[in-house]
Amino acid sequence: MRRILVAAIALGLSACGGYGGTTTPPTSPTLPAANAITIEVVGINGAQSFSPNPATLPSGQSIVWHNADTTTHRLVFNDGELDTGNIAPGAFSTPMAPLTAGPYHCSIHPEMVGTVADGR
Repeated sequence: MRRILVAAIALGLSACGGYGGTTTPPTSPTLPAANAITIEVVGINGAQSFSPNPATLPSGQSIVWHNADTTTHRLVFNDGELDTGNIAPGAFSTPMAPLTAGPYHCSIHPEMVGTVADGR
C-alpha cells in the first residue's frame, strides 16, 4: 500500500510543470549571478505577481526569478522560449538570457503574468 502511495505522489509531481521551451532542473536557494536582473515572485495576484513588472532587461544581461512566495512556481515565456523549471519557495531560478523580450506566466498558476521589456 505504501509503495502505491509513493508511486502516486511521484507520478503527480512529475505531471506538474510547463510546456515546451528550454527546461532547467529544479532550483536551489543559492544566490544569483551578481550581474543578473532579479524579478521577485511575490504571490498569485495577476499582473501584480512579480516585482518589477514590467522588468527592463538591458542587452546582454541575464535574468533570474527569486521566489519570495510560499508556494512553488514555474515561469515560462508565452512563446515557449524559456522555462525556469520549478522554483521552490525562497529559491532563485538559474540565470537565463532571453533572446527576445516579451510576456511570461507561471505554468502552475497561469493567472500570474509578467513582461520582460527590452532595455536596449
